[in-house]
Amino acid sequence: QVQLVEFGGGLVQPGGSLRLSCHASGRLLAFYAMGWYRQAPGTQRELVAEITSGDSINYGYNVKGRFTVSRDIAKNTLYLQMNSLKPEDTAVYYCYSQDWNTEYKSWGQGTQVTVSS
Repeated sequence: QVQLVEFGGGLVQPGGSLRLSCHASGRLLAFYAMGWYRQAPGTQRELVAEITSGDSINYGYNVKGRFTVSRDIAKNTLYLQMNSLKPEDTAVYYCYSQDWNTEYKSWGQGTQVTVSS
């Protein structure tokens, strides 16, 4: 029943920044985890960032130090601040949520991020 909708993708030059948003139809605190994956053409989907209950945060190796995940509980919104973007960050970015006591994930529709000059 949960719906996730991403916003904020687009074209940005190398070194630039974007802020992605993911609005959930349910309370963020109802989820065990929320976060972001990305997938570029011809590549496997990779974890970008994850935030779990208690505000534990994990980042993918390739984005650590450049990206920041956060959430606004009142707005039912998850964010991904993306700084110092590189061409290799080009991908479709997907928001997800994971329920307590299950490995099932709900996914947003994805938003395209293109880093190019």
